[in-house]
Amino acid sequence: VQLQASGGGLVQAGGSLRLSCAASGLTFSRYGMGWFRQAPGKEREFVASTRWNGGSTYYKNTVKGRFTISRDNAKNTVYLQMNSLKPEDTAVYYCAAARAPYLEVSTTLQDFGSWGQGTQVTVSS
Repeated sequence: VQLQASGGGLVQAGGSLRLSCAASGLTFSRYGMGWFRQAPGKEREFVASTRWNGGSTYYKNTVKGRFTISRDNAKNTVYLQMNSLKPEDTAVYYCAAARAPYLEVSTTLQDFGSWGQGTQVTVSS
């Protein structure tokens, strides 16, 4: 399984970014997908996840209403639209695929078994 994340960058507070994660080596439409982030000196934390068919989504409380996770199963890609960015959103963002097909993913790191390389998001104040 390969997950290639892209779309990170430097943005001012209040700005927007759209992250993409292209997946290969798996039947994408059968796998829940998620986004996590890790800031310097902190543990990796959950940001958002989507069911294998996009039927349900979960969000970290502090990003609800600002971030939107979506997926395009025809393109084997999951997205994270990030609006109203804050300096505390600064981190390396990782996409992840569920440990198994049709697994009901939620908010825990243990639901996921494959990880991308990460993309840096920096929000300046």
